[in-house]
Amino acid sequence: MSSSNAQMLPQKEAAVFKTIVKFYETKQYKKGLKAADSILKKYPEHGETLAMKGLTLNCLERKQEAYEFVRLALKKNMLSHVCWHVYGLLYRSDRDYKEAIKCYKQALRRDKDNGQILRDLCLLQIQTRELSGFIETRRQLLAINPKNRNNWVGFAVSHHAAGDLDMALKVLESYEGTLEDTSNADYEHSEMLLYKA
Repeated sequence: MSSSNAQMLPQKEAAVFKTIVKFYETKQYKKGLKAADSILKKYPEHGETLAMKGLTLNCLERKQEAYEFVRLALKKNMLSHVCWHVYGLLYRSDRDYKEAIKCYKQALRRDKDNGQILRDLCLLQIQTRELSGFIETRRQLLAINPKNRNNWVGFAVSHHAAGDLDMALKVLESYEGTLEDTSNADYEHSEMLLYKA
């Protein structure tokens, strides 16, 4: 099997990989670890599974092992946005936000329209007061999904945080221009109007 094919899982193992992600999201770490080990028994070179095993180990307070697995995952599959994202999540859990941001940016070089990575990145950018990057990341989120009100408000807030109140107002007015029927406005819309005021 060539190295690029070593990173492609057969259908059965790909389904197991999806369960690893679900186990991580539902905090069933021991089940996630067991599922990762079942894939790694057959495919020990699979970078994304190695990365998810590392992320799961991190949640089980086995940080040293977690970093070893994620670094190994990156050696096996340097081009995977999943591996870079997981590496960033490890750094974020250790409150090393600068390194986490670097990893998220690497992940975005491989998958530039990944909403989850963009959201994770913008949270760290505002936390570290990297305002120009925060504005750009919020712009990208808006470009990916312009129908989502949160993306419009987030983009306006990014300009507000950077001190560009005029642009924040223009963004909110642009959003209002996209609305078809404001006669039946909901709670969230009224909150946005209050923010605009």
